[in-house]
Amino acid sequence: MKKIEAVIRHFKLEDVKNALSKKEIQGMTVTEVRGFGRQRGHKEMYRGAEYTVDFLPKVKVEIVCADDHAPAIIETIIAAARTGNVGDGKIFVTQLAEVIRIRTGEAGESAL
Repeated sequence: MKKIEAVIRHFKLEDVKNALSKKEIQGMTVTEVRGFGRQRGHKEMYRGAEYTVDFLPKVKVEIVCADDHAPAIIETIIAAARTGNVGDGKIFVTQLAEVIRIRTGEAGESAL
């Protein structure tokens, strides 16, 4: 099983969600996060004073899936979230040792 974490732009969340729904992805977790990568934030003006906004608002989408579904999910997220500009985000893929459904006690892929 794989855990796919995608950190994307706020305004791309609906596009990603809709694209994943068309692929019949059954569940995801979405969290509002703040961070920066290579762009290192940006400068803004407020009442004549310049200040740096280091942590930019992003959205983290987490999906747990069977190993064979991961490539299609990753491709779907890339296609839906890409703008071609710096700051589009990142996708992290990790191997999961175990998943357990609390309600039934099912374990492994049957718990997904």
